[in-house]
Amino acid sequence: MDDHGRAGGQAATGTHASLWLETTPETDYEALYSGADRNLAVDTVVVGGGIAGVTTAFKLQREGQSVALVERDRIVEGVTGHTTAKLTSQHGLIYRELAEQFDFDRARLYAEANEAAIADVEHTVEKHDIDCAFTRTPAYTYTEATDEVKKFREEAEVASHFGIPASFVDSTDLPYDVAGAVKFDDQATFHPRKYLLALADRIPGDGSYVFEETTVTDIDDGEPCLVSTDRGNLTADDVVVATHFPVFDHALYFARMEPQRSYVVAARLEGDVPDGVYFDPSDPYFSVRPHPNAATDMVLIGGQSHRTGHGGSTAERYRELEATARDRFDIESIDYRWSTQDFFSIDRVPFVGKHSPRTEHVFVATGFGGWGMTGGTVAGLLLSDLVNGRRNSWQNVYTPSRFEFSASKQRLVSHNTESMKHLLDDRVHGPPRATEVSLDPGGATIVDTDDGPVAASRDDDGQYHIVSAVCPHMGCLVEWNDGERSWDCPCHGSRFDADGTVLDTPALDDLTPKSDAVRKDGE
Repeated sequence: MDDHGRAGGQAATGTHASLWLETTPETDYEALYSGADRNLAVDTVVVGGGIAGVTTAFKLQREGQSVALVERDRIVEGVTGHTTAKLTSQHGLIYRELAEQFDFDRARLYAEANEAAIADVEHTVEKHDIDCAFTRTPAYTYTEATDEVKKFREEAEVASHFGIPASFVDSTDLPYDVAGAVKFDDQATFHPRKYLLALADRIPGDGSYVFEETTVTDIDDGEPCLVSTDRGNLTADDVVVATHFPVFDHALYFARMEPQRSYVVAARLEGDVPDGVYFDPSDPYFSVRPHPNAATDMVLIGGQSHRTGHGGSTAERYRELEATARDRFDIESIDYRWSTQDFFSIDRVPFVGKHSPRTEHVFVATGFGGWGMTGGTVAGLLLSDLVNGRRNSWQNVYTPSRFEFSASKQRLVSHNTESMKHLLDDRVHGPPRATEVSLDPGGATIVDTDDGPVAASRDDDGQYHIVSAVCPHMGCLVEWNDGERSWDCPCHGSRFDADGTVLDTPALDDLTPKSDAVRKDGE
């Protein structure tokens, strides 16, 4: 079914773009060496221009370090530019689980870190007078199932012991009934790009830089560290890798994080928007978040999550989400729709700290599991301490070298079993054999050729794109994402544009062009 089909009686509507990107100007920072001396040396190189990278670079620069923030594309356009932008310590039903699988103290420190992140954003906004619609608001994790109420009550009780303003309620401001909800007071929303672009604007100068369109290809942990890019090299005392998925993966992060995609529609309502932000953690989850300062009432509605490269038509996901939104709310129009990708650690806690036990000067921030606004801010606070040689009370909670068997075993086995199953299935069965492809505009297929499996797609102008179907990360065959017109790897979440260009790591290399592997319709 193409992207203009129907589900639930509704067509997928709205501009296919992120609200945050559409309401802020594009950035235009120079690439490495276009305006700097060769063999540039700084105190710290921060790789990745999302919330974790920008926050870390900003904090280090404020402390007097010389910093180079390096982004492959444009800053704050990746996952951070496609968030629902909830600043909350309420990450589903997590606190009872953390207390049981880790211990009470580490669960308390996780709560403390995320509450501190909200306060830090608020303090930064006030100190630097940043116009980003920062607003304190309650957050609710709710259920519509009466048999689930007990664990929601228990979550509220456990969270309140950790100093979170938590309570159990049996009604909300939503226009439909809930059986019960965990309410956290004093959470927040903001405009993430307005906030982070303001921080990034304060980084350059006095030996600090922001470099865009510069791809990091390798990192050597040494004294100093060497950061290799497609435009030259940098040296630094320390390196922070904050690239959503680490581009420097000597610690097998691909085996410890599961990639998931989810979808968002921005809708204008006929009536008032509900007070607070909302999250239903059932599978697939459902999220509601008011958009402040809109010309008319608007909410961001998210959901339809699934493992990357699995779950069928992604265009259908948009339609299902819109159908659910229209069933729940009196919608006047849907203005925008977009998707995002999150990596979930095997124990639900992000990895922030030393990249591995073998690295002394390379740090990492990854695995935020859909809660990157608070998680990325926590990373900035924690990493600015670690890079400066200060101990932080949260560091043992987030250390990437941790492994708690009871907390990790189920997700670890499930994630890697799924990856291996797909890899083996590709080897045993593989795509059908073909020497010619014939596709309608918007169509795509994978076929086996004398030159190996190829991925063929045809754009709306009728042009064919033929690339290798083999993901360069671990050799799995990619799958077509019809909602985003991309090739997605079902093993570890790498994504590629139709022409083979890398969109999401862990793959660092593009899909190889294979234009001569098959004949195209009309040749």
